[in-house]
Amino acid sequence: MLLEDLVKVSESVAATSARSEKITLLAGILSRLDPVETEIGVSYLSGRPRQSPLGVGYATVYRVEAAPAPSAGLEILEVDQSLEMVAKTSGPGSKSLKEGLIADLMGKATLREQEFLRGLLLRNLRQGALEGLMAEAVAEALSIEPDRVRRAAMLEGDLTAVAARALIQGEESLARSVLEIFTPVQPMLAKTAESAGAAIVELGEGFVEWKLDGARIQVHRKGDHVAIYTRNLRDVTASLPEVVELALDLVARAFIVDGESLLMAPGGSPEAFQDSMSRFGSAGEAPSGPLSAFFFDCLHLEGRDLIDLPLRERREALESLVPIEARVDSILTSEPYEADRFFDEAVATGFEGVVVKDPGESYQAGRRGSGWRKVKPTHTLDLVILAAEWGSGRRRGWLSNLHLGARSPDGGFVMLGKTFKGLTDEMLEWQTSRFLEIEESRDGHIVYLEPQVVYEIAFDGVQRSTRYPGGVALRFARVKGYRDDKPAEEADTIDTVRSFLRGPQTR
Repeated sequence: MLLEDLVKVSESVAATSARSEKITLLAGILSRLDPVETEIGVSYLSGRPRQSPLGVGYATVYRVEAAPAPSAGLEILEVDQSLEMVAKTSGPGSKSLKEGLIADLMGKATLREQEFLRGLLLRNLRQGALEGLMAEAVAEALSIEPDRVRRAAMLEGDLTAVAARALIQGEESLARSVLEIFTPVQPMLAKTAESAGAAIVELGEGFVEWKLDGARIQVHRKGDHVAIYTRNLRDVTASLPEVVELALDLVARAFIVDGESLLMAPGGSPEAFQDSMSRFGSAGEAPSGPLSAFFFDCLHLEGRDLIDLPLRERREALESLVPIEARVDSILTSEPYEADRFFDEAVATGFEGVVVKDPGESYQAGRRGSGWRKVKPTHTLDLVILAAEWGSGRRRGWLSNLHLGARSPDGGFVMLGKTFKGLTDEMLEWQTSRFLEIEESRDGHIVYLEPQVVYEIAFDGVQRSTRYPGGVALRFARVKGYRDDKPAEEADTIDTVRSFLRGPQTR
């Protein structure tokens, strides 16, 4: 299959907001792939290359310049072979060799294909064809229920492999997917709720538990062997000896438990997120400080799979296995005011918020199931837009990714990071026109602006960062709106931003 065929579908998927239409478009092209192309096609349409890691970043991808091919002729098998060579290139001089390989590939691609490839290499296609949609597209192509594909992908931890096998071998291949210790399971995720009390009103009754701001971990044990996996299924066993020791101390000899690992302060409150993350060294390295582990779910215990059981029963299994000091603190309530009180206590202690969970819900791995609702306090800052980047995919032709800045003591502005989240089509159209009126200069796809426009930016927290000159960055920043009533001289200062840091500089 030609890369052009995937690009056309990717552009069509990005251009429509209708979920059903996205699924139909994807299912149509999946059914046209040859068996040798299937895994490649599924991976590319899910927004990522088949090879990981490639060892290239934003600067490398956009530094490469190649005249586009006059007509389409590049096949996806050729692309895959080129990326395989990029992934395998290492050692002295590998950077320039990788750039040369990418330049050769770009020279075979048309202008539209080059744009697609850049997004693919950076996992930044923004076409709306994420794994949840891909599972439904595979199901439509096979005329089966989507839950069959999701379950198989959850058990194997790899939707691409499951989807490719099913498209080649048929739906009967999905039955071979079973829960196995030391095969990490995609974690269940939570949707957002307005408040803990509101979530209880919707559920009727729920477990309300701390939302820990650490690293999601899944601990597997069989006999004396323990393995620990992150949210993205990476093996970090060597970096967490304390968690391995804890797992070996538990009475059962075969289990899979779900939880978080983080660095705790002596007083019992959590340290900042990046401090916990800094303890995750590469394989073979010991962490630089003691990490604590807290568990909230049990997926397997002594030969019995629990993922299809209601949470209430999985919690009973967890309580029989894990001591209370290693379990996430929680309450079971049907009273909204109790849930809100527990949320306030969690935030006051320094935790990120709470998760409200339906006691009757099974473990919906890899999905943001309605049975889990996360609640976090929302902060806002009024920040100046310093620059914007031309968008791609559905946002092509609009200035999208925003460079956010706070006022500095010297009268200038300090960059805090970027965001493209929260922007409506109307806002994209307005800001593209407005930003071009106050353009100062350009550098490739970046348009630098006179510091005039102020946006209200919502965020979940602030963390220390060496990437930006102010030494801090916003976590999960998104646009709430344009502050036409506020000049840049009245935007929030870098000191205000730093006051949101936890730890020694707690607000």
